[in-house]
Amino acid sequence: MHYGLGLPIGRPENLTDWARRADDGPFRTLGLLDRLVYDNPEPLVALAVLAGATTRVRLQTEVLLAPLREPALLAKQAATLDRLSGGRFTLGLGVGGRADDHQATGTDPRHRGRRLDEQMARMRRIWSGAEPIGPAPARPGGPEVLFGAFADAALRRVARWGDGFLCAAPPQWAGELFTKVERFWAEEARDGSPRMVAQVNVALGPESTVDDARAAILHYYAFTGDYARQTAERMLTTPEQVREAAKHFADLGADELVLYCWGTDPDQVERLADVVS
Repeated sequence: MHYGLGLPIGRPENLTDWARRADDGPFRTLGLLDRLVYDNPEPLVALAVLAGATTRVRLQTEVLLAPLREPALLAKQAATLDRLSGGRFTLGLGVGGRADDHQATGTDPRHRGRRLDEQMARMRRIWSGAEPIGPAPARPGGPEVLFGAFADAALRRVARWGDGFLCAAPPQWAGELFTKVERFWAEEARDGSPRMVAQVNVALGPESTVDDARAAILHYYAFTGDYARQTAERMLTTPEQVREAAKHFADLGADELVLYCWGTDPDQVERLADVVS
């Protein structure tokens, strides 16, 4: 099983330092989340900068809120980033759940799932060369696409349009989601198997680092009420917890586990590298 590193959003000016450290190994992927009405860096722009600061590690949106964006431009941006990074880009997509994000873009959150399906159909056409919108991506047919999802209709989207599943559920819930994705994949008569990528929230180090990370989670998920508290409480804060979660996901057949950091101290890279090496 590979390991990825999720990047904090609190200090965007430090992300190149995180990326250069991670590029030395052992991480396979750098992930970055997406929101619009929030004080976070725009992920495609940020990952383009990080692509230029690295040579090995992959770059991944985790997840990009596609329904907020126009599909032709998104297809062009994704293909450009895939091409300029030498095929190191993974487009993780989701529908989002914040009404203020949709209000800011004038999109209707009630139809975000249907809009994402329509967007994927258009982007696949563009990436295949059926429309004269370039550049062609480094990966034939478009960059790798993962979907973050929980509901059955969204999980089926993995099989219909994607290359794999991005699972942000706790280990005890993930097995059922993995099983559903595999079943939908078979029902869609897809070749091979979906790539399974899991994600857990982490912060290692002194108490101040852990407290800052919990505060960041509580602020980010404040609109969810009790879910924010539960998410902060589930954050992994010791090497033993990280190793236990890694073993659980490996036993479930995960191809990769992304350790999403909420603390802004770049030393998190080395602390986590020591745990998973």
